[in-house]
Amino acid sequence: MLTDRPGDLSSMPSADDAADRLNHACFCITLDQQALIRQLDIEIGTPGFAAALAGSHPSLFSNVPVFVSKETVKAMESVVAAVEAAAQLPGFQAAAAAWAPPISVANFGPVGALMGYDFHIAATGPRLIEVNTNAGGAFLNHALAAAQRACCQEVQSLVETIVPPGNFGEKIATMFISEWQRQRGVGRPATIAIVDDGPEEQFMFPEFELARSLLEARGITTVIVDPAALRFDGSTLWSGDLAIDLVYNRLVDFALAEARHDALRAAYETGKVVLTPNPHNHAFLADKRNLMLLSDPGLLETWGLATEYRKILHASVPTTITIDASNADHLWTDRRNQFFKPAGGHGSKAAYRGEKVTRKVWAEIVQGGYVAQAYAPPSSRVIVQDGSPVEFKLDVRLYTYAGATLLAAARLYQGQTTNMRTPGGGFAPVLTIETNVSSTS
Repeated sequence: MLTDRPGDLSSMPSADDAADRLNHACFCITLDQQALIRQLDIEIGTPGFAAALAGSHPSLFSNVPVFVSKETVKAMESVVAAVEAAAQLPGFQAAAAAWAPPISVANFGPVGALMGYDFHIAATGPRLIEVNTNAGGAFLNHALAAAQRACCQEVQSLVETIVPPGNFGEKIATMFISEWQRQRGVGRPATIAIVDDGPEEQFMFPEFELARSLLEARGITTVIVDPAALRFDGSTLWSGDLAIDLVYNRLVDFALAEARHDALRAAYETGKVVLTPNPHNHAFLADKRNLMLLSDPGLLETWGLATEYRKILHASVPTTITIDASNADHLWTDRRNQFFKPAGGHGSKAAYRGEKVTRKVWAEIVQGGYVAQAYAPPSSRVIVQDGSPVEFKLDVRLYTYAGATLLAAARLYQGQTTNMRTPGGGFAPVLTIETNVSSTS
């Protein structure tokens, strides 16, 4: 339902305005719960999987969609292209290498499976908040998008599509085959290991199960394994009696520095296993310190980045700087306009909205390892809870491979950062609004 008359939508001058209006005035519930249950159980092949997921993750999926204009989606995709172009420049790579761990220097070829580009949507366009190499949620969001139904007619007339591409599974399999060929040249992996510490204890373990089912349905033997259980004999990486060809890496030990990852690290460093995403991908794309380079137009010009890309990054990447003794006092004074993040952080852990930082936390931040990013406020989505409208913050993630978008999804949350545990929040499908919105009825 809409809070205002349907005719009010026809007076909106642009798709961006229409999207914002719908995010605040459309309370339609588009999630078909029974369709989602069927979709998840079919993909896993296990009746009861969806019911168990609903019990263990009650706030994983929101009931409502997020509306984004086609122009904004295209603008986000142009940011992805600009970032990946910048990351290939010798000057950029030399600068990033200065803080990258030694293991990340070697480039075996893979470009990183399922990259995640996270955006806040401002009135002037999308703002790139961060880049992730272990971006979670793509497989869950594909199932969520497939379980949407049309809401009220006047809204549906604005939405380009409510059904995701039916070839998502093929694109994922092709992605892993491409990663294999980037390192091996020809052929395809016969076996894939999805790797994380204590995988069954991870919040995203259900997604690992979805990924395994999708890959096995396409003829690739797939296991989910703790890296501590892997064994490397000098030529082959083993999971029990199964030789592993490719590892889909979901670890947050980006440099494989922990002792429990010794076998995986040895196999990776000797090129005996294809690892994606890998330390090289993280160091040259996802380290938060790289945002300093991407938000410095002077450096990018010096390194030879095309003018068009420089303009895109200047408009979309909030100014980011390292925190040290020379700027600590200024940043503390200006903290309301800053967001503080650990350079190698993940999952919003130890990240702080400046106005929430206490003196005690600040003392830890200035010890080193943090960056300050100019605060880019998130946009919002209003939903109805217990009969009353409630405002949720939102961000939009593009899941990409080699610069191409595989899927777009949103996350609804309250508080400083996303947590996937707020009732009413969670993952939400992105519904794109057509450019021409003047003829709705």
